[in-house]
This record gives sequence, C-alpha cells and structure tokens, in this order.
Amino acid sequence: MTTRGQIIRFVAVGAVNTGVYYGLYRALLTALPYVAAHIAAFTLSMVVSFFLTSYVTYRTRPTWRKFLLFPLSNAANFVITTAGVYLLVDVLGLASTYAPLLAAAAAIPVTFLVSRLIMLGPAARRTVPPPAPAPRAPERERTPVG
Repeated sequence: MTTRGQIIRFVAVGAVNTGVYYGLYRALLTALPYVAAHIAAFTLSMVVSFFLTSYVTYRTRPTWRKFLLFPLSNAANFVITTAGVYLLVDVLGLASTYAPLLAAAAAIPVTFLVSRLIMLGPAARRTVPPPAPAPRAPERERTPVG
C-alpha cells in the first residue's frame, strides 16, 4: 500500500464526506435549528468518515480503539483551520469568504498524518520498511595465545 495511493483515497473520502455532511445538514435543517443540525450532521458524518477512512483510505479493519481515537484527526483539523482562518483574515487581511478554503487545504497534510497514525498505529510513522538484520559472519575458531 503506497502513501501516494492513501493520500489520493484520503482526499476522495474527504470530498465524499463533505457531501455526506452537507446532505445530512440540509435534511436535518428541515426539523432542527441550524446549530443542532450542524452538530448532528457533523457527528453522523464523522462516523461515516471513520468507516470510509478505515475501509477505503487505509484498507484496515475498524476497531473500537480506532473509532474512539478517530475524533482526534477532526480535532487536529479544527485547530489548524481555526488558526489558519484567524491568521489569513486578521493578520494577512484576506477576505473571510476565501480564508476557510485555504485553511482547510493547509490542514489536509496534518489531518492525513494524524488519521494514518490512528488507523495504522505506530508502524505508520515508517514510510519504508526497516532494514533486514545483517547476516552474521561465522565465528572463527579461537586458538589460545601463549
């Protein structure tokens, strides 16, 4: 499984999940106030995202441990996009209408790495397999000195 393939699948899953969120939000908006609709849609889409990320992006078996840790990838995304929007709008003077798009794009690499670590465990830190142990030279017979 290549990292490049994982990145492509990660972006595709993100696009699908954005559609899932927005569809749920619009549907729930007919019965709930917008904040409640947002929270419910966000929570439900995070569950969908977990399974898509598990099965499609990393092709790994979902577990309860991964499920419980998965919101950390969303938390990382939230922190980066929030700080990014502030930086882009208040510090750099960019229009607030476009700032979230740039901040979201900037968050993709970190979100990918956090989700990869959660889904694949510590082995995800290695991008190449560890080297095989070097073969040992045969022991020579030692002759006593003296």
